Amino acid sequence: MTPDRLGPEMSGTKGHVTVIGAGIVGVSSAAFLQREGFAVTIVDRLEPGLGTSFGNAGSVSPSAILPVAMPGVMKKVPGWLLDPLGPLTIRWSYLPWATPWLLRFLRHASRKEATRVATAMRALMETVFDDYAELLEGDTFARLIRRNGCLYIYENREELQAAKWSLDLRRELGAAMEEIGGSDIRQLEPALNRRFDLGIFAPENGSTVDPHLLVRAIADQVLRNGGTFVRADVKDVEIGPDGPVALETSSGKLPVDRLVLAAGAWSSPLARKLGAKVPLETQRGYHVTFAEPQIDVRRTVMWNRRSVFVNPMDCGLRIAGTVELAGLKAAPNYARADKLAGIAVEMFPDLNTKEQSKWMGHRPCLPDSLPVIDRSPRFANTVFAFGHQHVGICSGGPTGRHVASLMAGSTPRIDLTPFSATRF
Repeated sequence: MTPDRLGPEMSGTKGHVTVIGAGIVGVSSAAFLQREGFAVTIVDRLEPGLGTSFGNAGSVSPSAILPVAMPGVMKKVPGWLLDPLGPLTIRWSYLPWATPWLLRFLRHASRKEATRVATAMRALMETVFDDYAELLEGDTFARLIRRNGCLYIYENREELQAAKWSLDLRRELGAAMEEIGGSDIRQLEPALNRRFDLGIFAPENGSTVDPHLLVRAIADQVLRNGGTFVRADVKDVEIGPDGPVALETSSGKLPVDRLVLAAGAWSSPLARKLGAKVPLETQRGYHVTFAEPQIDVRRTVMWNRRSVFVNPMDCGLRIAGTVELAGLKAAPNYARADKLAGIAVEMFPDLNTKEQSKWMGHRPCLPDSLPVIDRSPRFANTVFAFGHQHVGICSGGPTGRHVASLMAGSTPRIDLTPFSATRF
């Protein structure tokens, strides 16, 4: 049985690469691989951009470099876990599976580790706008991506002071983080609740008006440039003497020459088969999108204490955030989305909430908040690119560039040692 395909096949001068995953990391990898001279096929059970990338908060922020496990998080976890709708929750039925991962996660919650992770992520993400500008042809970049800053809001000086160390770390690594007061906040975002009297403005940051359309635009260009898309669920990998030779899919066997694994939260079983055992977990995130908000929100706004992002998009005003550990199979708990809707009204009192949609997705997370961007330790024809946690859109384009370099055997622009598949 032959899988359905879109687009013509085209032979690349350097051979053929199959990319498992049609999210932002997968399609960006495919696009940069084409620029390196490879022919490409993308395989996914969903159309490009309809998985985790679909519900992203849409931030494109090269300063979003902090790990999830920040110093002091250990003191907060017990209180969070007692609140089923708090910033972090674990389904009690999933606790036996989540506990080992959570303990490893907490071991990274130190200043030394936060500095190490932030340094690596800054190197990865600081070229994000240049990378998307290269991938998006014509006026597509200007239509889908804006660079008008991000506003972080605080209710009082104590909250801002609590964030001082992390703000200083980002500044030390080159991020512009400007403290502003209430009058400046109201100039930037007049619809915000006036209780927010202190803020940090990050002028180098930006956002996309639609993460799904961003992924789709890159995927469409891959197809126009001769790439192929196979819609199928990858069940297994057939291994030959020198590495993977075929994928076992829901639509039959698909031969492969070289392979990129970019399957997000679903990457772990395939990574193990391909030579690396990685502690990958899904941090389930929710969003609510208000189709007719009837307020003027101009840029991404993050409420630091609530750990939520609000972003104006073509489809409406989206609020996204929080973390739920419940695995890949549990049904969504949309009460968490309802909680987000309430937070949105706290932030923007005049928000029209009548027409709204809810969503849940799976962020692929490793305990140290760094993705894996590396060759397989066992097979030279395989590259890993997964685990981009909360910053897939921020880091998808840059990751694609480094994947193409690894596959071509050239030296990546940055040191990829922190993203090693064998660091665990």
